[in-house]
Amino acid sequence: YSVEDVDSGPGAFRANLDIGLARTTTGARIFGVMKGAVDGGIEVPHSEKRFPGYDKEAKEFNASVLRDHIMGKHVANYMRELMEEDEDAYKRQFSRFIKCGITPDELEDIYKKAQASIRADPIPKPRPEKKVTKKRWNAKRLTREERMAAVQVRKDAWLAKIEKGEATLQEIHIKH
Repeated sequence: YSVEDVDSGPGAFRANLDIGLARTTTGARIFGVMKGAVDGGIEVPHSEKRFPGYDKEAKEFNASVLRDHIMGKHVANYMRELMEEDEDAYKRQFSRFIKCGITPDELEDIYKKAQASIRADPIPKPRPEKKVTKKRWNAKRLTREERMAAVQVRKDAWLAKIEKGEATLQEIHIKH
């Protein structure tokens, strides 16, 4: 897929994919994001070899497999498989889906509805800011007056111990 410049309009926006340290395995999510950008009109130099549906042996690309991945059919198939084989694993992994009443048969319609709503209004809704209370991992620093008061308390306790005769010569020798 290549976006051509229009003579009477603006040029196609060209971008290069920079994924940093992420793994570039065939079918990785980053290539799904890139496919969405390309479908949206951004020119990104790429090869179809990294999309789900590319067969290395036959060296051909099956677009229906990619469409199934975009529509979440692989997730729906996995949900069905887990339902049959391991009910506990299904309940653990898809607990939110179960809570919302989503079945594997409804999943594609949910994806279509989400994509349609994004196309209708692509600007994300502002979320209320979360009130974050910062945790303090070290003790709060005392003011000079507080430090001096603590020293005075220790001095008074030491002098009272000496006056009562409870301090040994060794303690007095160490303290001085």
